[in-house]
Amino acid sequence: MVDTYRTLAAPGHAELKRNGSRFLAQARSVDTAEAAQSHIDAVRAERHQATHHCTAYRIHPSGDVFRYNDDGEPTGTAGPPILQQIDGRDLTNTLVVVTRYYGGTNLGTGGLVRAYGDAAAAALDAASITETVVRTPVAVTFNYNDTTAAEQVLRQFDTARLDDAYTDVTRWVVGIRPSQVDAFVETMTNALGGRATIERDP
Repeated sequence: MVDTYRTLAAPGHAELKRNGSRFLAQARSVDTAEAAQSHIDAVRAERHQATHHCTAYRIHPSGDVFRYNDDGEPTGTAGPPILQQIDGRDLTNTLVVVTRYYGGTNLGTGGLVRAYGDAAAAALDAASITETVVRTPVAVTFNYNDTTAAEQVLRQFDTARLDDAYTDVTRWVVGIRPSQVDAFVETMTNALGGRATIERDP
């Protein structure tokens, strides 16, 4: 169960040259595979004269969604080294695109692995990294007289108030770390004597 993950707070860019070839790398945060592909397509359109646009991304707090693309380079010489740099920094929700302008000299498989890996590393090092807390929304509905008891429960956990609604009853939607959801529900239920209505992922 993942409570936190590391991703990029701001993009990073880098350029390096190897035997006449230019490698332009950019790293950025993405939340979905669709967002990653949209950015890749934008780079292809902007730098359409480039020889290759090699990419890798890892997505989801657990990091279990990933993809890489050698884009015409020899198999395994571009996408995997880029992904390795993402993984080496324990990052997710992260995309790196390395664009190559061919300079007329073949680098060989080892040279390509180093060039793409070094370009990706430089872009990631130029970016800023942040740790994000994963939060599961939980809705708690209770009577006004139970407000003090409910507030005391909130102070016992790492929570973030996501939404409030006040009518004849009070309804809070709070973000809870996944590992704390069960304990939060149990504690809130006991503190309010079973009078609260609690919904997970409302």
